[in-house]
Amino acid sequence: MVKRTIGRKWEFDGKQTGLSGERCLIKPPVKKNTIPIDLKLHNDIRAVERARFAHQVAEKRRLIKQYKMERERQQKLEEQEEIKRLRKELIPKAQLMPYFDRPFVPRRSEKQPTVPREPKFCIPRHKTIRCCRMSCNDMSGPSQLQHLPSSVEKTEALYKNRGLQ
Repeated sequence: MVKRTIGRKWEFDGKQTGLSGERCLIKPPVKKNTIPIDLKLHNDIRAVERARFAHQVAEKRRLIKQYKMERERQQKLEEQEEIKRLRKELIPKAQLMPYFDRPFVPRRSEKQPTVPREPKFCIPRHKTIRCCRMSCNDMSGPSQLQHLPSSVEKTEALYKNRGLQ
């Protein structure tokens, strides 16, 4: 007699009986354990490469740090040698004492003082644009040049006399 239970074969064995005398089910023989194939995943390969790269970077930083410390040590030694050399070469010399019996009295300068000139606030005619040139007579309303210094008025008079306006 063959009995199926959830897709598996179960067989009855006439030799085995339970406590009450009924027959017991026997399991079929078990298959051998499957041996997994050793997979090489991209993540594993990348992790190995990354570890190798991180080791190279750490080694490079260590070498740079060592080189920097060696350079600083050499620089300190050079500075110490320079200080020793300068101490041997430089001899302190005494400075002359000032004369306290003749105190310093400043003398008046012999140069003539400068004569101040009035500033020129007007733009020369040759530097202005022709269409922007306006005479005092062309301006509407009260004269806007009344507040300018007298030198500007003199310059305007010179231009009028020369016929440049």
